[in-house]
Amino acid sequence: MYIDFDGMQTKELPHFKGGEKTFRADMFDDGDTKIMRGRLESGASIGLHTHEGNCEIIYILSGNGKVKYDDTEEKLSAGSCHYCPKGHSHSLINDGDEDLVFFAVVPELR
Repeated sequence: MYIDFDGMQTKELPHFKGGEKTFRADMFDDGDTKIMRGRLESGASIGLHTHEGNCEIIYILSGNGKVKYDDTEEKLSAGSCHYCPKGHSHSLINDGDEDLVFFAVVPELR
């Protein structure tokens, strides 16, 4: 199945999960898995949240940022991959000067 992110309506999600500014996402959701290309402008973030019934994989396409994961903090840049397993908490923060663009997959776990 081909997913055309460029042909999608971009969703603007202000203060997503309690984060700063606006999270912009081109998102495919078939009810079992969310697949998205996301963008955080400089200073924007996705707030700290726990993955109760799913996990998340985030691959950084461009920009720089950091992820708070449980009690740790990890720096991210283009080519970095972050994994948040079920039952763990994380947030994504753009602390760089340019947009943080990433690809994320959130499969529902049964």
